[in-house]
Amino acid sequence: MTTAILATADSAVCDHFAIENGVEVQTLMDRAGRAVANAIRARWAPVPVLVLAGPGNNGGDGLVAARVLREVGWPVRVMLLAAREGLSTDAARALDGWGGLVESPASGFLGDAALVIDALFGAGLSRPVEGSAADWLVRIRDSGLPVVSVDLPSGINGDARPLAGPHLTADLTITFHCRKLAHLVEPFAEMCGETVCVDIGIPDGWEARVTPVAREVDNPDWKPVEPSGYLSLHKHARGRVAVFSGGSQSSGAGRLAAAGALRAGAGVVTLCTPPSASLVNAAHLTAIMLARWGNDDQIGDVMTGLRAEAAVLGPALGVGSATRKAVLGALEADVPLVLDADALTSFADDADSLVDQLHDRCVLTPHHGEFSRLFGEGRPNWNKLEQAQSAADRCGCTVLLKGPATIIATPGLTPWINRHACRWLATAGSGDVLAGIIAAGLAAGMSPHDAAAGATWLHGDAALRQGAGMTAEDLPDALPGALQALQRRKRQTAALSHLLSHGS
Repeated sequence: MTTAILATADSAVCDHFAIENGVEVQTLMDRAGRAVANAIRARWAPVPVLVLAGPGNNGGDGLVAARVLREVGWPVRVMLLAAREGLSTDAARALDGWGGLVESPASGFLGDAALVIDALFGAGLSRPVEGSAADWLVRIRDSGLPVVSVDLPSGINGDARPLAGPHLTADLTITFHCRKLAHLVEPFAEMCGETVCVDIGIPDGWEARVTPVAREVDNPDWKPVEPSGYLSLHKHARGRVAVFSGGSQSSGAGRLAAAGALRAGAGVVTLCTPPSASLVNAAHLTAIMLARWGNDDQIGDVMTGLRAEAAVLGPALGVGSATRKAVLGALEADVPLVLDADALTSFADDADSLVDQLHDRCVLTPHHGEFSRLFGEGRPNWNKLEQAQSAADRCGCTVLLKGPATIIATPGLTPWINRHACRWLATAGSGDVLAGIIAAGLAAGMSPHDAAAGATWLHGDAALRQGAGMTAEDLPDALPGALQALQRRKRQTAALSHLLSHGS
């Protein structure tokens, strides 16, 4: 199950669809403004509030929020960026509904405000903020006051296009119907603070009018925990994964990947180890099997001998010609592959020699540095989603670009974004565990796109369960809890769907 992420223009299409189907603009604006007021009341005690309203419907939402807060006893002041005659028709009606004093900005315009509602510009901003509005943003930013932004912090483009002018950083952002890309990808997502997406009653059928730029991963399928033929199940039916280890001084990464695959549901996981690492790997492993592998061995023959249904290459394998040879040999075997870390960096000076051999059952899992070394930075105005999709189209396979918002891009498919994670994943070895989890999904017969999305959600959920102080070694042991949580979520979703379809 995924949640749609819309381009800014398509958000407007959804609003127009609602209007065409009998929902008045003022009704949408009232719902939006009330949602802003309610979110504030849920987080702050009554304090003096300053509402800064722009000339468009974003400003109208802010004016409704001002009215609702005043009605429940909050002290509220309102300032307009434009004169009344410069307001949109619907914002002017919201101003009539406010009915109170409208102040003019002055040098001390913040006054006694303890909270600022930023309703100046919405997600559709396409050029840098200038003039008096820019001065407002700088003063608010420098004040250190809490900021609640309507739709997006002013100065930020909803489609995650960088703008050169000043912008606000919000403590809370309230958006409506569907999130935009800037709510999810960095650096913009951090500028939004806590983001809440509110249903304002867009009627069913809007999906036919728009094409999401991406979807947010939620309740993914995960085939390794739902095997068929349960009564006659055996370990080989749950998938066989091969992980290739580095030498004795760098063998831990391979063990982490293998542990991730085993805990995520693979039935047989084998760590293929060079002779120098055989003893250290054997001393650390019990349920994970060992097989010999040396640089002079044909890696395809090793995978064939293990009957591997997926393999992981790259974690601490070493950067250089030996790794390039291993990767190209594994690609010839035509087995689903997860290529990570050194398997990618080894081709930094000759990306085409890798790209030309990739097949559609590969998953590449670079972080930003590895991605840049292999694919470059892309066009100057590209956002992270466009970079990942361009790389996937060039490679003809799935590219998983890691980060606070992990992008899963596959040719011909809608990209997915996963933010179900925490900052504690920024630790050495966590990506190795992720590579193993993906391989478990591939070995169970999942598509690369589905395996990458599901693995990313499980990886993030395991980290959330561990929390502060987590290391990569903690992640595999947290996976059973993440898998059980996913199963519960799917049962709850199925029960709710049944109830909505059949009634009580």
